[in-house]
Amino acid sequence: MTFCRNAIINKPNQGPTRLCTKGELAYAPPMGHIPEDSALMLRYKEGDIAAFETLYRRHNDALYRYLLRLCRHQATAEDLFQDVWGKIIKARANYRATAKFTTFMYRVAHNCFIDHVRRNKRHSNNTELEDERYADTSEQPDTMAERSLAKERLAIALNELPEEQRDAFLLHEEAGLNIDQIASVTGSNRETAKSRLRYAVNKLRAAIEEPQ
Repeated sequence: MTFCRNAIINKPNQGPTRLCTKGELAYAPPMGHIPEDSALMLRYKEGDIAAFETLYRRHNDALYRYLLRLCRHQATAEDLFQDVWGKIIKARANYRATAKFTTFMYRVAHNCFIDHVRRNKRHSNNTELEDERYADTSEQPDTMAERSLAKERLAIALNELPEEQRDAFLLHEEAGLNIDQIASVTGSNRETAKSRLRYAVNKLRAAIEEPQ
């Protein structure tokens, strides 16, 4: 199954994200309630393709942002994005709801990134993050300049973090995981995950508050 590039860059509140595959898939009928992720994955395990499409639309943006900021290279992030969803699809037969689906998903994403780094020891540090096309154009020029400067500092500081600290920060900020979930995803103990996140937050905060 191949996921279209336009499905990756669609933003929230800009209409439904269409999952593009080699074959057309039927969409689920309207639901009277919002099913949890794990329930959707279990339904997909039983053959409900529409349940998977709901999961994809729910998490594709956050997953892509996590991968993009983790690897700092757009083409690599797109490849990893495809790889992660492919592995989730392959794992559906053995899926058990022993943890939150997001913990499972980001563990797959984390492992895909680690595998990529191991395969490419000269991992590129080029930063190709999203542009400003979705910025609020109603802001005053001085406010926009300050925001732009803060984002630039944040991007630079994020790139300079050790990979373990950057990963912990992104899992917390982009994925919304707590300390225990971050530890589970990264295969570390709770104190290590907590320490990595604390160091990352302190360094990034200092970078943003740096005097002009």
